Amino acid sequence: MKRKFILILLTSIFFLNACTQNKFSELKEGKWRGVFTIQGLETPFNFTVEDDTAGTIKVFLINGVERFALDSVRYERDSVIIPIDIYDAILIAKVKEDSLQGYFRKNQVAKRGIAFRAARNQAFRFEDTPAQANASSTNLTGKWSVVLTNSSGSSRYSVGKFAQVGHVVDGTLLTTTGDYRFLRGEIVGDSLKLSAFSGSNPTLLRTIILDSLHLRGEFISAGGITRFEAIKSDTAALPDPYSLTKLKEGVNQLSFSFPDINGKSVSLTDEKYKGKVVVVTILGSWCPNCLDEAAFLSPWYKTNHNRGVEIIGLSFERKDDFNFAKDRLSKLVKRFDIQYDLLFAGLADKAVAAEKLPALSEVLSFPTTIIIGKDGAVRKIHTGFSGPATGADYQEFIEHFNRDIDEALNEKINGI
Repeated sequence: MKRKFILILLTSIFFLNACTQNKFSELKEGKWRGVFTIQGLETPFNFTVEDDTAGTIKVFLINGVERFALDSVRYERDSVIIPIDIYDAILIAKVKEDSLQGYFRKNQVAKRGIAFRAARNQAFRFEDTPAQANASSTNLTGKWSVVLTNSSGSSRYSVGKFAQVGHVVDGTLLTTTGDYRFLRGEIVGDSLKLSAFSGSNPTLLRTIILDSLHLRGEFISAGGITRFEAIKSDTAALPDPYSLTKLKEGVNQLSFSFPDINGKSVSLTDEKYKGKVVVVTILGSWCPNCLDEAAFLSPWYKTNHNRGVEIIGLSFERKDDFNFAKDRLSKLVKRFDIQYDLLFAGLADKAVAAEKLPALSEVLSFPTTIIIGKDGAVRKIHTGFSGPATGADYQEFIEHFNRDIDEALNEKINGI
């Protein structure tokens, strides 16, 4: 009797374990639609699950034309874990056939995170058919003068850029410190709804189309709700990004010494940089605009390094801890195949950055990009970064940057 009982028990455990293994075995390939709940509002995002030739499951976040690759999927008990290593974050969800239920969390934040659900075989953003979207006859394509006002009443000016095809709208907001990257959504009746999620923070823009020239609504993130008011304007523009950050009076050079990811102290006076044009970028691995800049600078450096150009990245991180920073910067190097020096400069705080770089009047933005001539004197300081989502503004930056580098390389120093 006892042996029979043990046999039944072992058999039950075996079948239970087998069922468990099957139930939690895989995240299915295909197009998925996820929905975060932020400030009580649904914020959709899209992603694809793909099986590469090596049999590895890959996840890509989709924001308009952008495909943002995430790290390898793994499984723990009844959950799928999707690391977003570049932002030190994870998506965790329970898998049930063609659906997911879970949350998004930053690893350095104690709170549980932002809840989300997802369903397979859904490629739409807000509405599942164009008929339901009921697109307005108004076309929002163009530039918009935007005022963003936070809960304390402080306002910030930005420039909106939207491109509408049918009921689908792609866009972004440009500010003096950077852009809001790729927003995608739809016109639904008299409303415009856009959202974005590329691994950092999910965001939602919802507005009422008052008429062909006016929008009013809210920009929502986990950090709060910001009032949004916009007027269509072909002349909407930001201040010249080369005019915002300056050197202190009587100063023409930067001076610093910080450790690289191997702990070696690096400064501009090192032999490696003497007689070279040097690009110094003030960044953080946590900063989406900084990642956009790294995606540009890394291949640019490989092409231009032999012309006599060096790049130094000064990184300010979420923790004032070298080992933490080394881990974060190593992931940045891996993702973008960075071959120039990355240094850990301190805590991610503009006041701290200004203190560490006393030659600057202030540090207004991550990133801030500084071009130094062959004689060691600062030639240009560019505040913020307009990335690929800004279209023509991004191309204009690249052209301006290349002209500045060419001019610096062609300068004669001491007649040479």
